[in-house]
Amino acid sequence: MRLFRSSELLGIARETMDFVLEASEETHPDEYMGFLRAEDARKLGLDRQGQVITDVLVIPGTTSNPVSATVRTEMKPNDVQSVGSIHSHPNGVLRPSDADLATFGQGEVHIIVGAPYERGDWRAFDNQGEPTTLDVLDIELPEERFFDFTQADIDAELLEEGRHRSVATPAEENDDESGDGGGLFSWLR
Repeated sequence: MRLFRSSELLGIARETMDFVLEASEETHPDEYMGFLRAEDARKLGLDRQGQVITDVLVIPGTTSNPVSATVRTEMKPNDVQSVGSIHSHPNGVLRPSDADLATFGQGEVHIIVGAPYERGDWRAFDNQGEPTTLDVLDIELPEERFFDFTQADIDAELLEEGRHRSVATPAEENDDESGDGGGLFSWLR
């Protein structure tokens, strides 16, 4: 994400909305909760300035039950900026509760998804809890791979840090005088 970008929120990617609906259905009868992240629209091939919601960040340690979801905010990464939140109402009610309104202060848009979690079973709200419009955009999201690196990348990073990767034969591991017996991390020296 770039430091300076247009803050206008253009919408949510259909693939992201479909993910939210599926995740909410899988979590049912408990609530689902996450934070919304956005990308610059130009990175997604749109010829407009603004942002498109592309991701949902689920915070580790989030707990939920049929009437609430609790996020451990201390687990939220410091470098993550969200444009809002998403949560489900298993009872199907598509309006914010008083507890929801108390959490709407951060972010521009907050989505509530309700059972039975079909494409029309959601509403968007601004940070004051007022209904707002959020377009669902048919755009191609870039395929990001979590493990987007090679062994050569790892080796280069280790060399840069002053370490090297050494591959030991089983006989060399048995002769290891370091006392660690080889093991999983013995290649980092």
